[in-house]
Amino acid sequence: MLILRSSPASPFGRKVKISASLLGLSDRIEIVPSDTLNPEDSIRQQNPLGKIPALILENGEILYDSRVIIEYLDYLAGGGVIPAGEERFLALRHQALADGIMDAALLQVYEGRFRATDRQEAKWVDHQAEKVKRALAHAEAHLTDLPSTIHVGHIAQACALGYLDLRFAGEWRSSYPKLVAWLDAFASQVPAFEHTKVKA
Repeated sequence: MLILRSSPASPFGRKVKISASLLGLSDRIEIVPSDTLNPEDSIRQQNPLGKIPALILENGEILYDSRVIIEYLDYLAGGGVIPAGEERFLALRHQALADGIMDAALLQVYEGRFRATDRQEAKWVDHQAEKVKRALAHAEAHLTDLPSTIHVGHIAQACALGYLDLRFAGEWRSSYPKLVAWLDAFASQVPAFEHTKVKA
């Protein structure tokens, strides 16, 4: 049995869970919650960075981060979410854009979570928010076609939008109608998206 260290709200962990579902590997993975803020949590020994997700293999080896884990799961399944040939790089670029949205969104959340209100740096928060806006505008213009074959870029984009719904009350929705329709289509095509959703 593979062991996935994650947390319910992690968009990167969600990306792994949805990928595992699409690859038919969910029943081979045990999900063990992790608290990255707890110095006693073994995640700090499993991943020296203390970050999730991390995947513990049956031989004891540990893989991190989400991109490496999904590469491994795709290999294990004989392919399915990472295309071959030139399409691979387009899918990985799509994933990189979505991962960047999640990174910038997380940094905004952390600024509010770890700093007192009078110590928060508005310029830094705005800098991260602008990254999200630019990436969403690009996705709205170029990444709203959803083919029958879902790849890792689509999964990452759905998780990024889902995280914005979770932590930013879906404020993005009023400005990006094509992405709203895209996410609805993804959710109807990929049941694991709903199954991995957490409430705010």
